[in-house]
Amino acid sequence: MTELPVPADWRAANRANWDERVPIHTAGAFYDVPGFVAGNDVLRAFELAEVGDVTGRTLLHLQCHIGLDTLSWARRGATVTGLDFSEPAVAAADGLAEQIGATGARFVTSDVYDAVEALDAQTFDIVYTGLGALCWLPDIDRWARTAAALVAPGGFLYLAEFHPFADVLAEDGRTVGTDYFRRDPMVWDEPGTYADLGAATTANVTVEWQHGIGEVVSALVSAGLRLEFLHEHEFTLFPRFPVLERDNGYRFPPGHPRVPLIYSLRATKPA
Repeated sequence: MTELPVPADWRAANRANWDERVPIHTAGAFYDVPGFVAGNDVLRAFELAEVGDVTGRTLLHLQCHIGLDTLSWARRGATVTGLDFSEPAVAAADGLAEQIGATGARFVTSDVYDAVEALDAQTFDIVYTGLGALCWLPDIDRWARTAAALVAPGGFLYLAEFHPFADVLAEDGRTVGTDYFRRDPMVWDEPGTYADLGAATTANVTVEWQHGIGEVVSALVSAGLRLEFLHEHEFTLFPRFPVLERDNGYRFPPGHPRVPLIYSLRATKPA
């Protein structure tokens, strides 16, 4: 990776990148918004099993993007709030909520670190964070304190995230290409989007950070939560490496050494 200078305002750079990609995501096949409106469920089977029944529970989705996961929980009976720092993403989520008749769903524009203030210190039975969120945050301890403050006593945080071990693999998926313990910002300048690699875009600079499993767990425990489980999964959601094969997700082929590609955890707040 070519080392690029860190933008003076990394948050503004990341926000511009996400703002520009919202219309690409809402119109493209990757998110299949028409299919979602028609009733498709975008939640993964392991998430449904690990979170459990959400009927009648309040659920906050941090870094919700255009709200498909958030509204999928609403369809399963939760009273949902989604929070994201991109105004166009929140507007798209509001529009989708109206289309599917999720009248109780609420979406709020805020940086995740400001969520407690933006939500007037409201707490929730479940605080949910989906895949691809933590890499956009430089301070995992601050994130954990914020998330823990939003969990109601007796409630829990649920996190599903891409596994940091997979982040160290080179593009071939077979060799180590990145330092697992790197913690300084990584700057990328890449056109397009994971949802449409050929999309014409101009806000292409982003800043990301790696967070090891130990850091994430330790931050949550230090924030006062109790870890219930930490699961590592051998599949991922997209063909991240050319060696992966599609099989209920994307997995390494038989006989290939496996590494974890996704992890999930649940941490409760004492009642």
